[in-house]
Amino acid sequence: MRRLSSLLAVLLLAIPALSQTSERPVDLTSADGTKLKATYFPAKPGPGVLLLHQCNGQRKMWDELARQMSSAGINVLTFDLRNFGESEGKPADQLTPRENQAAAAKWPDDVDAAFKYLVSQPGVKKDVIGIGGASCGVNNSIQAARRHPEVKSLVLLAGNTDLAGRQFLRNSPKLPVLFGVADDDQFPITITTTEWLYSLDPNPGKKFVRYPNGGHGAEIFKVHPEFQGVIKDWFVTTLLKTPGQAPASKEKPVISKNAQVLDLLDQPGGVAKVSQMLTEARKKDPKASIFPEDAVNILGYEYMQSGDNKRALEILKLNAEAYPNSANVYDSLGDAYLANGDKQLALENSKKALEVLPNDPSIKDEQQRAAIKASAEGKLKQLGQNPQ
Repeated sequence: MRRLSSLLAVLLLAIPALSQTSERPVDLTSADGTKLKATYFPAKPGPGVLLLHQCNGQRKMWDELARQMSSAGINVLTFDLRNFGESEGKPADQLTPRENQAAAAKWPDDVDAAFKYLVSQPGVKKDVIGIGGASCGVNNSIQAARRHPEVKSLVLLAGNTDLAGRQFLRNSPKLPVLFGVADDDQFPITITTTEWLYSLDPNPGKKFVRYPNGGHGAEIFKVHPEFQGVIKDWFVTTLLKTPGQAPASKEKPVISKNAQVLDLLDQPGGVAKVSQMLTEARKKDPKASIFPEDAVNILGYEYMQSGDNKRALEILKLNAEAYPNSANVYDSLGDAYLANGDKQLALENSKKALEVLPNDPSIKDEQQRAAIKASAEGKLKQLGQNPQ
């Protein structure tokens, strides 16, 4: 009986400890009152990590990784952005492009609400925080790190960021970053952009993990569950053992020519250099492609939004030169000319977009075709001409 009572006492004493380390649901409220659902995975006093999901998933994609990290002594918070998972709002895949854009503009508030909760938890070291993100979570992670100097480490899986985000990475030599992709990603452009971000990161401890298969972002975990251990170990190193530091890496991953060209386009004088490269490549192969259309199109809009319309025009003109059968490049070029005040060329390129649209081989679905058509026709109406 004495032995049994001793065992019972041990078990009873263990109950509070177990309850402290078990995950729990959390309700958050964003700045505009939107209700967000989260899960907190507490650990012993130590650093915290915020995990940001991709836009074809939700927070539960991180559950197993979060449990491993919690067991290793890292407090973890995952949450659903508005319109995703269990958070408030119409499901993202049911939103119009305009509604999705409006929702995305609120993501920084959602992320900051989650960040505030994480650093407010007892035992979380407020100045030793890590962030991990996949796909659209990559930009959300980088932007959060820009806003919060407490962030000492990042994990970025298959995504991209904007002009300000890239500049932040270039100017953050003391921020270690782990990058990850799979070669069978259904969104191949994210492989290129992840390589690009890795190439411009100046931190000597940066790490690049690449798998031949696994899909997009955190989907890799299903095929390569060991990747979760790699990420856990990364945060243990950069947050627990040596906060803000990772051992200098000896690896030299192969960075694709596409990623190298994107980085060149992002630098002063780079458009002229890439234009010459395209000319030389076309001499050998008239159909040669040296950069991805979609990524360069986005790059042009980033400069347009930053107010550098001249640079935007240079980039989008080059894109039209490289992809003369794409309706989207002409529609985008029309936007750039309109932003630059050249109504005639905006008109001409909008008409060109509608002209090549029916036979554009790059159109992936009818929704995309309709969006390009609506955009080009909208500019024609704005410029005083009725679409035919």
